[in-house]
Amino acid sequence: MTRTEIEITAEFIRELLRDQHPDLAELPLRLGARGWDNQLWRLGDELAVRLPWATRSADELLLKEYAWLPALAPHLPLPVPVPQRLGEPSTRFPRPWIVTTWVPGTPADRAPATSAAKAADALAAFLTALHRPAAEAVPAGRGRGGPLADWAEHFAERLASAGELGLVPDPDGVRAVWEDAVEAPGWAGPALWLHGDLHPANVLTADGSFCGVIDFGDLCAGDPACDLAAAWVLLPDGAADRFHAAYQPAPDPATLRRARGWAVLQALSGILIGEAGIHGRPGGKATWGPPARAALRRLVSDRSGR
Repeated sequence: MTRTEIEITAEFIRELLRDQHPDLAELPLRLGARGWDNQLWRLGDELAVRLPWATRSADELLLKEYAWLPALAPHLPLPVPVPQRLGEPSTRFPRPWIVTTWVPGTPADRAPATSAAKAADALAAFLTALHRPAAEAVPAGRGRGGPLADWAEHFAERLASAGELGLVPDPDGVRAVWEDAVEAPGWAGPALWLHGDLHPANVLTADGSFCGVIDFGDLCAGDPACDLAAAWVLLPDGAADRFHAAYQPAPDPATLRRARGWAVLQALSGILIGEAGIHGRPGGKATWGPPARAALRRLVSDRSGR
């Protein structure tokens, strides 16, 4: 991680707003979250400010959201943050930043979905709406939505790291899921719009179901299996069948096999990030561990693809 040397405070953001968007500068302002790439500050009741702070790639990801989300959002059945204003780089802050709509809810790593049917239907409706053929100019997604085999080294490293820490009860079972996924036929359809990063911290819940999706920095086009991994990563036990029945068009067996491979990658990453959070290491988030362990358990215990 490459954190900005500038201390980001409420007063600092207020000065940015006074410089470029003075009509918003006096709205109430409070910290919402510090993510991998950006900080999120709630602005009044309906808006939020997103500033890059921790990675060099964050600028590009924010500009991607600003360019594409306004056109996609009206077609999605769950609320998403819609960019409203662009903050230009300046002497005060030499990076771009955006003002977006605020999406209420609690991240699923802190409040997992508990209503299996409602959550499965909500997730299926969202991905059915999102997974449409993408424009040719859609930006790349840092390998998301491409061939799963390209991630073989990442998988091996994550499995080895988690295994050395005793965090994977059945490493052979995890490896079997991965190998089956890599051997599955590749995606032969058109490149579809993908969220690209549907882990529990990027999906919001309320009343046991999903109520919003955030952080579209990895928005890209490609194989829908990348997003369909969410059936194992986000849903409670016993909900995947209902999700697969509701998602349209119905995913073929090869796509489900690849989706399970993407889910294994996400679960291993979440386990390691959760462990780092428990021990207070940089980039660690303790709340990521429990949903990741649950996802890995589901994947290993049900090798039928469901």
